[in-house]
Amino acid sequence: MNHPDTIRKNVSASYTRAVEQPQPTGGCCCSGPIAPGVLTALAGYGYETLAGLPPDAVQNSFGCGNPVALSGIRRGDTVLDLGSGAGIDLLLAAKLVGPEGKVIGVDMTEAMLERARANAAAAGLTNVEVRRGIIEDLPIEPSSIDLVLSNCVINLSPEKPRVFAELHRVLKPGGRFSISDIVAESLPETVKTELLYSACIAGAISEAEYLAGLREAGLVDLEVPNRLVYDALQLRGLLDPSAGAACCSGSSGLTALQLEDVCTALAGKVASLRFVGRKR
Repeated sequence: MNHPDTIRKNVSASYTRAVEQPQPTGGCCCSGPIAPGVLTALAGYGYETLAGLPPDAVQNSFGCGNPVALSGIRRGDTVLDLGSGAGIDLLLAAKLVGPEGKVIGVDMTEAMLERARANAAAAGLTNVEVRRGIIEDLPIEPSSIDLVLSNCVINLSPEKPRVFAELHRVLKPGGRFSISDIVAESLPETVKTELLYSACIAGAISEAEYLAGLREAGLVDLEVPNRLVYDALQLRGLLDPSAGAACCSGSSGLTALQLEDVCTALAGKVASLRFVGRKR
């Protein structure tokens, strides 16, 4: 595998391309009206909820779940979104914390930061701030966050133990987290490619490894309240930008035959999970 900085550079470039290219009708598997046949990949965002957001935030959502739902956001909370992208979860959280609360997004991709700022302004929200940084070294004060959100981002990190340690560092005592992410069991070596890294597959770890990493960082009361194990059809919705539903930045470099082979090989081995827990 490449050096961590090289991986981050490649992932950032992939997301810049994804956000700057014209969007097909349908958005990603977690947003907007979606292409026929991939409704099962809609990850918990109701149409009424999405209808109240700027279209750009919805069309450029590359998540795999809805970490805001059932996260217990309270008015006045300070919320941090790791890898905040174009801002869909920032905006939803900002409405819930109210004007007395604050939502901070951190992303390493300038194109995403620009979209998030524009979308917050379009939504008329003044309690949203976005900062450039990497999730392995957050530009956030220690013990300052009530709730950490993240949506299909930590799997992209080449240094996940650092992310889990940062999660613990920035949370207040008793602070919580709600993380939607991709996990994978027993991935064949043939799928551990750069194309599938940006598509949130090659960098994914198992559920057991994920929980162990959170636990080793000092986080407690760990639970997995939501899960969706992908079959081959759902994986196509996850990976194929031509379906108008690709999560993450898709895998447009794969041929149709390669895509079919990958979806067949990974069926039942890849899942979207929501992890919750807290800092002691």
